[in-house]
Amino acid sequence: MKASEIREMKTEELYSELDRLRRYVFDLRSQAVTEKLQDPSLLTRARRDIARVLTVLNERGEKTIEQQESHRAALATGKRA
Repeated sequence: MKASEIREMKTEELYSELDRLRRYVFDLRSQAVTEKLQDPSLLTRARRDIARVLTVLNERGEKTIEQQESHRAALATGKRA
C-alpha cells in the first residue's frame, strides 16, 4: 500500500485498516510458527504498512492512538478496562 493511498483515507478508515493489518501480521506470525510461510516478505510489508498508517495518524494529530484502539477492542469484546 502506498503512502498516497493511505493519506486519502478518512481517519476512521485508517483505524479499521490498522486493525486489519495487525490481525494480518498476527496471522502471518502464527503461520510462520506452525507451518512454512510461503513468502516471508509479506510480514515485512505488513509491518511497514502499519508504520505508514501510524505515521499518517500522527501527522493528523491523533495523539492517543493506542488508547483509542484498546477502548474499541474493549467495546467489541464487551470488557471494561
